[in-house]
Amino acid sequence: MGVGGCLVVPWRCLVVLCLRLLFLVPAGVPVRSGDATFPKAMDNVTVRQGESATLRCTVDERVTRVAWLNRSTILYAGNDKWSIDNRVVIVSNTNTQYSIRIHNVDVYDEGPYTCSVQTDNHPKTSRVHLIVQVPPQIINISSDITVNEGSSVTLMCLAFGRPEPTVTWRHVSGKGGGFVSEDEYLEISGITRDQSGEYECSAVNDVAAPDIRRVKVTVNYPPYISNAKNTGVSVGQKGILRCEASAVPLAEFQWFKEETRLANGLDGVRIENKGRMSTLTFFNVSEKDYGNYTCVATNKLGNTNASIILYGPGAVHDGSNAASRAMACLWLSGTLLAHFLIKF
Repeated sequence: MGVGGCLVVPWRCLVVLCLRLLFLVPAGVPVRSGDATFPKAMDNVTVRQGESATLRCTVDERVTRVAWLNRSTILYAGNDKWSIDNRVVIVSNTNTQYSIRIHNVDVYDEGPYTCSVQTDNHPKTSRVHLIVQVPPQIINISSDITVNEGSSVTLMCLAFGRPEPTVTWRHVSGKGGGFVSEDEYLEISGITRDQSGEYECSAVNDVAAPDIRRVKVTVNYPPYISNAKNTGVSVGQKGILRCEASAVPLAEFQWFKEETRLANGLDGVRIENKGRMSTLTFFNVSEKDYGNYTCVATNKLGNTNASIILYGPGAVHDGSNAASRAMACLWLSGTLLAHFLIKF
């Protein structure tokens, strides 16, 4: 309070001056500890943000005047409140204890508090330190992201708390699940399709339950056909050719016979595309339906195709028989070669 303030309310200035002289508290200078055994304040007080903190000071009948200060600011002098903060209230002022309470504690309340007493014309002080803990809170995190396979990805997760929380990244879905990084930033170079899925950021400081958030990473990649088998069916029966393709985004399918693209509903066939699977259905197979069909899967990153054969009973179209035919061909070629060498 300046000189002008004293001219307006000289009685208040006088009281503050008396208190400072009484407790030897120079303006702007923290109170120095006096007798370590009296008055006796409690040990350091630790509370969570939002809770109430009670500061107690043990006194006896020798005490004539008491006050609580926050650094050099007087909070209470006896029963008189000097703090303008309505969260600060007096709890007790007896011959044995002088206590105040701070409701809804915040981080700016942290720091030293001094209990100052007057006894036998000798001021004495005792200090207690208020520690405010703050539960972990994620204050900024990356949004869901979509990238192409092979790209570099950086995920960010910023957290606040007291004490400072530990931030951990974990891959919780996909084939690459379990990847862990203890850092606010998770960097992935040359991301693969197996590294797609959800990534979980956890902020922990043991004050309260961890704060957990998730980020979804979608990895685009071109199609590849994972299932396409030749199919045998008799004339007059129903036949189905299946083509399954993995891709992100999902692939679009087309069917061809030789060089001709097939249309749904024409020539007695039906084409159905559902998710990763495309089917070509023949409701009444005829001789002209037998032959080689091509399934083409396409998305914005590329395309791929597979050849699928629709054949009738007795036809040979599996890989093992093809291998047998190849061996027979080699045997026949060797026999003819031997016969040629013997003759000449």
